[in-house]
Amino acid sequence: MRWWLLILTLLSLPAGAEEPARLDPGASALVATGRGWGGPRPLELRLALTRAVPYRVFLIGDPARLVVDLQGADLGLARPGDLFGADLVPAIRWGKNGEGWSRIVVELPGPYRIDRAGQSARAPLSQITVALAPVAPQDFAPDRSATAALRDLPEPASIPPPAPDYRFTVVLDPGHGGFDPGALAEGESEANLVLVFALELRAALQARGVDVQLTRGDDSFVSLERRMTAARAARADLFISLHADALPEGQAAGATVYVWNPDADSRADEQLVLRHGPDDLVAGLDLTGQDDALTGVLMDFARTDTQPRSRNFADWLVSRMSLMGIGMHGRPVQRATYSVLKSPDIPSVLLELGFISDQDDRANLLDPQWRGRMVQVVAEAVTGWARDEAARATMLRQ
Repeated sequence: MRWWLLILTLLSLPAGAEEPARLDPGASALVATGRGWGGPRPLELRLALTRAVPYRVFLIGDPARLVVDLQGADLGLARPGDLFGADLVPAIRWGKNGEGWSRIVVELPGPYRIDRAGQSARAPLSQITVALAPVAPQDFAPDRSATAALRDLPEPASIPPPAPDYRFTVVLDPGHGGFDPGALAEGESEANLVLVFALELRAALQARGVDVQLTRGDDSFVSLERRMTAARAARADLFISLHADALPEGQAAGATVYVWNPDADSRADEQLVLRHGPDDLVAGLDLTGQDDALTGVLMDFARTDTQPRSRNFADWLVSRMSLMGIGMHGRPVQRATYSVLKSPDIPSVLLELGFISDQDDRANLLDPQWRGRMVQVVAEAVTGWARDEAARATMLRQ
């Protein structure tokens, strides 16, 4: 089982060995920070790492490129082309560069200078920021002493292809439906708004090669138990419940992502065992005939694997919303005990797209352009997280 593999991997680490800093691709980005006025635009490279590392940055020419060297960092198996904003430049490459070093090479769309570079640490991540300002060709000043060191530029890291019969599966759960309209405001119902969004998101994910199942595809009522059972029957890799709640005016606005609250496990697990058959709780395990105490222990053990992965996907969502300028709640990731988050073996989140009680949020949910941006956010978060999962599975197999 996956959690046993994880434990064995951790136990196999040499005593006292320092874990390499790992790149968090979901929180990293290349962004344009201003207008180009007909030429290249100011750029900022943001690299999120699990801890601070020594680094160096410099420019080289023919063509103009930015080089970032990181000591003690593992760039993982994510593809450079999937970095948010990679389409702003002709190419990005990264990989190992000698013992203990990794290198990132960004081919620039024109001549630039390094305006500033720095590293800031804010738990749980450290961020290296390199700001680039466009300059006239005659003002481009590459570090000529570094050119000789760049004969062997890193090849792009590759992700081993999955098994031919495997497709990443996401279950989308538009909340409410049928006789349960959910929140109501100004003639709009939560059930209808999230269904429209779910259908648009399904199309975007399918276009990216993701297998998508819906817990409901029309205005029908589906019980909470059936939603979870459907996700397990689909062998879902990820479960996303979609909502748009209502609170008294002024109390809440913006998108929020909820993950399971582990402090409620024991009480919630008792309810889960009562509402589902023991053979319908953890994929790969038939708990029929086991007492409730053992069932609860096994479910807790399963969650040691799924809870961090759920939180990782929540972080992917928040980072993408931030980069796309989507308004978020003051605390964008929160913990809750919603029934749809209880699954011990399927990473699950509940995404509040906004609050229809808030005038601006309601207008956003009714605006096809805003929904298009939010669909892009979620679709990119799903595919990015899926690549993280593929890399993680490969490391566990090794």
